[in-house]
Amino acid sequence: MATMEHPGSIITTDQWEMVSGLTTSLTHDQALWISGYLAGLSHQARSPVLAGGDAVASTPPTAPAPAPAGPTARVVTVLFASETGNSRELATSLAQAARDQGIEAKVADMAEYRPRTLKDTQDLLVITSTHGDGDPPQTAMDFFEFLEGRKAPKLPQLRYAVLALGDSTYEHYCAAGRRIDERLAELGAQRLVDRVECDVDYDDDAAGWIEAVSRALAPSAAPPGPAPAAAGTAAAGTAPVAVPAAFDKRRPFAAAVLDNVVLTGRGSTKETRHVELSLEDSGLTYQPGDALGVVARNDPALVDALLDQLGLPGDTPVTIKQQDTTLGDALAGTLEITAATPRFLDHWAEITGAAELQALLAPEQSKARTAFLQRHHVLDLVGRFPAPGIDADRFVAGLRPLQPRLYSIASSLAAAPDEAHLTVSTVRYALHDVPRTGVASGYLAERTETDATVPVYIQRNEHFHLADDDTPLLMIGAGTGVAPYRAFMQEREARGATGRSWLFFGERNFRSDFLYQVEWQALLKHGVLSRLDLAFSRDATPKTYVQDRLRRHGRDVYAWLEDGACLYVCGDAAHMAGDVHDALADIVAEHGGLDRDGADDYLAALKRDRRYRLDVY
Repeated sequence: MATMEHPGSIITTDQWEMVSGLTTSLTHDQALWISGYLAGLSHQARSPVLAGGDAVASTPPTAPAPAPAGPTARVVTVLFASETGNSRELATSLAQAARDQGIEAKVADMAEYRPRTLKDTQDLLVITSTHGDGDPPQTAMDFFEFLEGRKAPKLPQLRYAVLALGDSTYEHYCAAGRRIDERLAELGAQRLVDRVECDVDYDDDAAGWIEAVSRALAPSAAPPGPAPAAAGTAAAGTAPVAVPAAFDKRRPFAAAVLDNVVLTGRGSTKETRHVELSLEDSGLTYQPGDALGVVARNDPALVDALLDQLGLPGDTPVTIKQQDTTLGDALAGTLEITAATPRFLDHWAEITGAAELQALLAPEQSKARTAFLQRHHVLDLVGRFPAPGIDADRFVAGLRPLQPRLYSIASSLAAAPDEAHLTVSTVRYALHDVPRTGVASGYLAERTETDATVPVYIQRNEHFHLADDDTPLLMIGAGTGVAPYRAFMQEREARGATGRSWLFFGERNFRSDFLYQVEWQALLKHGVLSRLDLAFSRDATPKTYVQDRLRRHGRDVYAWLEDGACLYVCGDAAHMAGDVHDALADIVAEHGGLDRDGADDYLAALKRDRRYRLDVY
């Protein structure tokens, strides 16, 4: 959940000698906190939520007892897989809607769910996001592997429904949900309602799906007595949690900017910033490993350029989701106006009738369509394929709502009370000879001077929380992927934790890109950080990355794993995370005396035991 760019890195022999001298030879929170509630579900009352499904899911559902006379009581399992928490929120809302129908409902995280219990499950409601280019969330990989494998049971007794979340800027949009839906049907399960696929502005579609599922589940006659599970209670062994926080992604807190400085040094080929925000009087709390959601605004220069291309004044009235506003305000802070989506391409092709755009809509043009959208923003399409005299409401109908961006929190409340620190790589590039910036990183870099405020909220990331004080930590990150490890070390130092810790960090250049160098040196000196290995990719040839450093110290890495270390990987999912996983598999195979299949099983077991944790994007 950190910023977008995490380049690999290396260190020269001389620099290795320089830094090798640095190397020295919260009790884990098991309670899951669920924040927020689903806006737009006006038929649902706001209520305490079920403690997130980890504890519930770890216990297989009990086979139903013989039914008494009258309707058979059915148990609904609401299964979610999430990278950012949206699926979890929706699962909680869906479970409550089922309880409102007098139906017992349990929420389960796919990461903790035992897939072999599917054969005993009656009703399964699945909500899953799609990660990257068509993959399920990392935490759900084991479930998908089982379901799509030869060991999956036939499921004629199962009724199910699937809600798929995704991002239509990716070619394989909502693929994870599609895979589950199709596979359950292959195994003989019966659909309760058709699958619904949602883009990032999922509220309305999700609300409609939840309503349809609730109707399909409604028993023909209400069972006698009280509902099996009252709102806000959980299955045996779990406890209700507090009501949602006052601030969430739909109602963010205006956090004052305390500091905003460039971390990278002179001559760096990139800009990485350290941003400190005040959470004072917000009531917001977080744990190391959580993320901060930033509700950014679009670049005013981009808004002006788009208005100019459209030939429309900023004060033109428009209606967005039944709310009256002006076109200028909508483009500034409500709508996504940078990346063009397939939705906007369809919309603009219809408006302009442009033959080139119409050709890209053909199903066989999916790869060409994806490549075209990567090279053209909304501004580029409007400029290249003009629509003179277009109505403002018709234009905005093709745009998606502007979505918050998530950043790994780089601080601990134990060290910095009422503050949240971010490590932000400013995205800058040129497209069609026009300078461009990332929406959120540009907003934080250029329009959040000291004394400004930034709308923020906390996004829980239970799968990346800090392990127990005595557990050894192996932390691997490149670029801004180091952010959560700064929080880990601050927390351990404040707690006086004695567990060993080893950081593998990579960036481009030693002299300009060694993020938080002084802090890491101090942590080493005081024994909070036990070992540090560095890789700076642009300092020498051949290039060396964090995965190469792992292999260099493979014997010790394996020894730490055998000694119970918890392994963390934070960074780019497309390259870094996969390369690190391959390196770990090689290490386990070599030093554990296993073949590749055995090494993969070893790492899979670490994931099941929550000793291999990923925060990748």
